[in-house]
Amino acid sequence: MSSADGERDGGAEGAPPEQLALIRESVRQAKRPKAKPRTWRGAALAGELPVARVLVDKGVLHLDRYFDYAVPEELDADAQPGVRVRVRFGAGRHRVRDGRREGGGLIDGFLVERLAESDYSGPLAALAQVVSPEPVLSAELLGLARAVADRYAGSLADVLQLAVPPRSARAEQKASPAPLPPPEAPEAGSWARYERGAGFLEALASGGAPRAVWNTLPGPEWSEEIARAVAATLASGRGALVVVPDGRAAGRVDAALTALLGEGRHAVLTADAGPEKRYRQWLAVRRGAVRAVVGTRAAMFAPVQDLGLVVIWDDGDGSHSEPHAPQPHAREVLLLRAAQDKCGFLLGSWSCTVEAAQLVESGWARPLVASRDQVRSAAPLVRTVGDGDLARDEAARAARLPTLAWQAVREGLKHGPVLVQVPRRGYVPRMACAQCRAAARCRHCAGPLEGQDAGVLRCGWCGIEENSWHCPECGGFRLRAQIVGARRTAEELGRAFPAVPVRTSGREQVLDTVPGTPALVVSTPGAEPVADGGYAAALLLDGWAMLGRPDLRAGEDALRRWIAAGALVRPQGVGGTVVVVAEPTLRPVQALVRWDPVGHAVRELAERGELGFPPVSRMAAVAGAAEAVAEFLAAVELPADAEVLGPVPMPVPVAGGGARRVGGPPAGERWERALIRVRPGSGGALAAALKAAQAARMARGGGDVVRVRVDPPDIG
Repeated sequence: MSSADGERDGGAEGAPPEQLALIRESVRQAKRPKAKPRTWRGAALAGELPVARVLVDKGVLHLDRYFDYAVPEELDADAQPGVRVRVRFGAGRHRVRDGRREGGGLIDGFLVERLAESDYSGPLAALAQVVSPEPVLSAELLGLARAVADRYAGSLADVLQLAVPPRSARAEQKASPAPLPPPEAPEAGSWARYERGAGFLEALASGGAPRAVWNTLPGPEWSEEIARAVAATLASGRGALVVVPDGRAAGRVDAALTALLGEGRHAVLTADAGPEKRYRQWLAVRRGAVRAVVGTRAAMFAPVQDLGLVVIWDDGDGSHSEPHAPQPHAREVLLLRAAQDKCGFLLGSWSCTVEAAQLVESGWARPLVASRDQVRSAAPLVRTVGDGDLARDEAARAARLPTLAWQAVREGLKHGPVLVQVPRRGYVPRMACAQCRAAARCRHCAGPLEGQDAGVLRCGWCGIEENSWHCPECGGFRLRAQIVGARRTAEELGRAFPAVPVRTSGREQVLDTVPGTPALVVSTPGAEPVADGGYAAALLLDGWAMLGRPDLRAGEDALRRWIAAGALVRPQGVGGTVVVVAEPTLRPVQALVRWDPVGHAVRELAERGELGFPPVSRMAAVAGAAEAVAEFLAAVELPADAEVLGPVPMPVPVAGGGARRVGGPPAGERWERALIRVRPGSGGALAAALKAAQAARMARGGGDVVRVRVDPPDIG
């Protein structure tokens, strides 16, 4: 405004007294300014239930509780239980204005419930924002998350980060399809091969909640059988949840469900779908538009309405163990869901874990198995090559494969593809001196030397090439392969069978299927593709590499991987043969020859019971610097029957030495680990004691990190 305009209109300074009085009166009568969002200073509160109980997303144990906030009137309609909110957290009691706490940083959270008044006597801060009116946290999901947090001595916020996927506004704006009516109950189909298979489906279709441990027959029918169990549950008007170890298995169950029920009756929750699509599918399940879910590990928390059946396939696979805090296992989460929702439970696998055997022995679940005649007719013929056979075999001295293996490959290639399972990926993952067999180490960092393509030696830790290696023990200059990888095996087999195509499946490229034509398929454990019509033969090489691991589960895991590969081979009635290069007197090898994983698991369970090892006992691992672990063990109030083993030093990882193990120390740090075990009935008390001690330690602040893991899968 120009000065002329100011003189013409009259400024406030030059206004007569009566005009100033009119201005002051108009200001007094003006409408009160609207409160600023996220602070809501001076805003009126909701008329009913003005208090919101919020779980803040902090993820630290000493803040693992609810906090009360005031609900502004303008957020009253959207601030409903289960929605995502933002609140101000961290303001002190001294920052109070007009009876309301102010300040603090904005943080995400979930609104748990609305209350008429708060238990907190001081002033409350106001909800800053309702992020979305979509209720994503139901009371059932909250109860499950709390049970998982208590079992694994973790925080509720950490569990909800695993249970509720990140928000996508575009996905929330799209409406979910209308739910379809229940389908017809399916026929028993291939379930008739099992002694109680048809009865299991009938119980699901009639609204029952049967619990079974299912030892699956070899072959590709397992995905169709899971689909029939899901269809029987849907026929009763209830929902079903299937958790599998990887995307390939999820794709097979997805295809089987689509073929049996058609499109629109189930959702697939895997990381391959992308954040928006996965959240849209998750919302369809949460809204009740879809009643069946198939997914990988994160799907164990899928909010299926009126849950009637939970299924886990191959519970011994390491992918079922969540690496993020509090590191729950999918099997244990589904067991909690089965107990919480009083629904059916199905644990299926070609093999059998010790935990599955314990479920049957305790009477909590019933065995779902086929007769021995059915097993013999469906399984391939298994032959072994032990140390004695290798010593007498002239071909095995000069080549890697014994004569029996070469004969099995040659005969199998006449009728179809041959699977070769190698426990290590890469070319030559480990090298040793050819004269004294001492491991070849890098001169710079003492890391293991690995053979690469074209004869290049490179350190597996620092990556430096080694051109003039000599053995520090005996002075030798010649190297031999200590462990041969999948690519080197494929190269050797390609030279031996030049007219046969060779395919590899491993970490770099995992094949889903291969044709039924003659070919050599070299795969690492867990990456075996399915062959059309099944493999004619399979070679399981370097059995000592899996059996020799310093781990309580080494034998169980080796048998599981061998049986998973053998299950892809044709039955022995049509010539299917499996050759395993391992000592035949070992218990896992004998169980493979008899195709009796259940007997192996039952015997393992009995021995662990005598020794007090999991799952007969509950166990926790406490790891950290020596002083920190000692301080923690001195402060924690353990149950009376607790037994502390250790602490003992942990291996010191080297920078660049591969992926860090879950729960392991950072590169270069020296940690110790103590194991605490109690009887199964004291597992809850142990978790509560560890959580309380860790929360008190975090509240004090400072000090070295101490990591607590309940029921770790790798206890050595």
